[in-house]
Amino acid sequence: MNNARFPFRIIRVLAVMLAGAACLMAQQPQPSNGARMNHPPRMARARLSPHETVSQVFDGKRDNRVTIVYGRPYSKDPRSGEERKIWGGLVPYDKVWRLGADEATLLIAQQPLVIGETTIPAGAYTLFMLPVESGPSKLIVSKQIGQWGLQYDEKQDLARLDLKKETAAKPMAQFTIAIEKNPSGGGVLKLTWENTRFSLAFTIKP
Repeated sequence: MNNARFPFRIIRVLAVMLAGAACLMAQQPQPSNGARMNHPPRMARARLSPHETVSQVFDGKRDNRVTIVYGRPYSKDPRSGEERKIWGGLVPYDKVWRLGADEATLLIAQQPLVIGETTIPAGAYTLFMLPVESGPSKLIVSKQIGQWGLQYDEKQDLARLDLKKETAAKPMAQFTIAIEKNPSGGGVLKLTWENTRFSLAFTIKP
């Protein structure tokens, strides 16, 4: 699928199927004899955060769309209501993060994306992040899709891309991903939480 160019209706079907599969796995009962299910135990967890789909069409073409499906955790602990430190706290430095909450964050690109010297072929991918305190944090594009967010296999990495870090214009209490058009062409992926924003510019390969 990763090299195919496909219509928006398939994007919607794929997103619904992946979300539905994760929910079904979360509802499966564990065996009474204490044996472990074949799927990883993380899949048995229920969602803790609201989920959202963000999408942007480029060049006015329906077959030139970038879509991300992700969970949106809050800065406040959902159980205690206490405010949490995000970067270097809830999201540790130098450790791969699921880039959201619950199921793995899904990226679907109908056309190839060009980021620096890296080309991401059209298709579906999982996004992770490696936050770094003293250097550039990384956006990880994984070829594996459909897993629970904590399931990460470095062997499935397609690319690791440097993120630009800056102070957010205003504090963001809920993790937010935005796909915006770049006035100079292409688009910008923005990841904002707490007082920090990470961004990554990309162009669409014709």
